[in-house]
Amino acid sequence: MKFRFQRKYFSIPYIIFLCAFVLIPIILIIYYAFSDTSGALSLEAAKNFFQDTARLEVILVSFFISIQTTLICLLIGYPLAYLLANKKYNKNVVLVMLFIMPMWINFVLRTTATRSILFAINLTGGNYPYLATLIGMVYNYLPFVILPLYTTMLKLDKSQIEASADLGANPIQVFTRNILPQSIPGIVSAVTMTLVPVMSSYVISDALSEGNITLIGNSIYINFANYQWNNGSFMAFMLLILVLLSMIMTRKAGDNEATARGGLW
Repeated sequence: MKFRFQRKYFSIPYIIFLCAFVLIPIILIIYYAFSDTSGALSLEAAKNFFQDTARLEVILVSFFISIQTTLICLLIGYPLAYLLANKKYNKNVVLVMLFIMPMWINFVLRTTATRSILFAINLTGGNYPYLATLIGMVYNYLPFVILPLYTTMLKLDKSQIEASADLGANPIQVFTRNILPQSIPGIVSAVTMTLVPVMSSYVISDALSEGNITLIGNSIYINFANYQWNNGSFMAFMLLILVLLSMIMTRKAGDNEATARGGLW
């Protein structure tokens, strides 16, 4: 029988990679999350997660820091992305590169540099742990907000914006009725790339707060470092659910935007 090479065979390395580094780790996380130290089926880790006040406090702190980081990044990144995407204010890509370049630098190096700056202005983690952590989060995740917003702003329908202004709409109405609805996919992508990753981060909070702020990522690391595989796996499982929910919301927002644009045409 003669072998015939087909294009679908190119997917074999990807499938192997997906199984080895995505599927198998997820299965292991679920296995340890719903078993005990002996390997038997157990909900002890879930019980510890929901009944331990310290873990609930970690969840609340992680949630508030992630919400605040996301909102601050949006408040800073949205107007920046609009200016960068508008050829009236930015005629080349140099400014865009200046805001995106920090993404090329390692997280640890950026965090170490931020810590040195905060130490120089007396905003150390020992004195202001929450503020220092928040500043570090905003600095590290701001490029992840600017980039999707910038790519979305490039696709804005300029004719709609100009038409609404010609028909007598004031700048606020132009923004709320034209620019903002068209940029919703970028906002959703920016929130997805910021909200959950901030909650799962542990290097930034651990270094900048000097161990005074514990997020979910820190707690998972501590559990695994102390060989508490079940508790750490259940916390990782909860984070996995948050990631899946954010992906579903992102896809739904994208589908709604496509439907709305189709209705306009």
